[in-house]
Amino acid sequence: MVLGGIRGWQRRNWRDRSKAERVELQSVITWCATIWVFELTWLALPVADGVRHRPVPLVLGGLLLVVGALQCLAANRLARPALDQYLGRGALPARALRPSLVLLVLALVLPMVLALVGGIAPWTARLAVGAALLTFGLLYGLLVTVPVLLRRSALLAAVLMAASALAFRTALDVLMTGLLVVFALAMSLLAARCGAWTLSVLWEAERARETEARLAVAEERLRFGRDLHDVLGRNLAVIALKAELAVQLGRRGRPEAVDQMVEVQRLAQESQREVRAVVRGYREADLAAELAGAQGVLEAAGIDCAITGSATGLPAPVQSALGWVVREAATNVLRHGDARTCAIALRTEDGRAELSVENDGAPGSSGGGPGSPGGGPGSGLAGLRERLAELGGTLRAGPVDGGRFRLTAEVPLRPAGTTETARALSEVTP
Repeated sequence: MVLGGIRGWQRRNWRDRSKAERVELQSVITWCATIWVFELTWLALPVADGVRHRPVPLVLGGLLLVVGALQCLAANRLARPALDQYLGRGALPARALRPSLVLLVLALVLPMVLALVGGIAPWTARLAVGAALLTFGLLYGLLVTVPVLLRRSALLAAVLMAASALAFRTALDVLMTGLLVVFALAMSLLAARCGAWTLSVLWEAERARETEARLAVAEERLRFGRDLHDVLGRNLAVIALKAELAVQLGRRGRPEAVDQMVEVQRLAQESQREVRAVVRGYREADLAAELAGAQGVLEAAGIDCAITGSATGLPAPVQSALGWVVREAATNVLRHGDARTCAIALRTEDGRAELSVENDGAPGSSGGGPGSPGGGPGSGLAGLRERLAELGGTLRAGPVDGGRFRLTAEVPLRPAGTTETARALSEVTP
């Protein structure tokens, strides 16, 4: 039960992350795992198999294995802070890198000493040196600029080649040591730095989408405010003038005051109708546009979306109500599920229009998200039910067989039972 709870928490935590956060977490895990893979295949297995069974080589070999493991742990601990520094989200203090530098020196010196005392073969020592360079290089490549990395790698290569000339005493071994440094440098640039650069581009795109969404909301607010100003500005100014004139005429006992108040009443009613028209246009959703928009947004998010049926011929109130259903359903698929496919079907039969949105993310089955049948706190499904109820429609949402989730809305093509008062209230309510 405890294990199931932990796995459920991890699954929900993964689904709560944005795509950029998922890619970043996957990249960090890949880097950490890569370090251990090189440490195991280039250091642990060759040294354990090739060390001479004498006291001094065994002690030095065991110490080398311990240093290699500590080097991996230190690199894993600093992987996230190093990435944060590269992405500009924080700075890694210089003192935090000192333990890794000490471990690197030990990991480079011990294989050379082992080779000098005849404890391991030269090729085993070179592999151990390569493992140490890769473990440190994947981390260090994120912390310095490319020119600095190239200069320091060239200096390290010169030092290691000189040391290998003393330890191995053959030109081929010296050349292979230099090639190891080049390989570690290439891995640092390609595996670590290029991956981090890709992440930075992804985060820039994520921030650009958020900015674009905020600008769209601000633009829509400005448009709505401008429309209301255009509609009410002139009428309210005329109403104020005529009301003031009616007050002056009423104080003098003039009968024309009644005519002015009648005109004020007419202008107020006209303004009310115009405001209702503006609010109605603001609230109504075009079903065809919402279907196309939902398909585009879902496919852009990597979700295969198929749409069947057409909105042609449906009454305007029905299209508006179902358009809001499509918008809310697409939002729930993006926010609260982990879907790979989504099917939207629209059909009419027996005087009713039915819209179903089905996806394989099953958001309601993993903890009561907004896609759940009851619609948790903050869910938009309650508002959809109220909107559909005004037209005599219904809304159902819940998991179905095969780990899928389905939302179904039904609306009669000729809504009945809606009074004029209810229609007026629904038009005025923003």
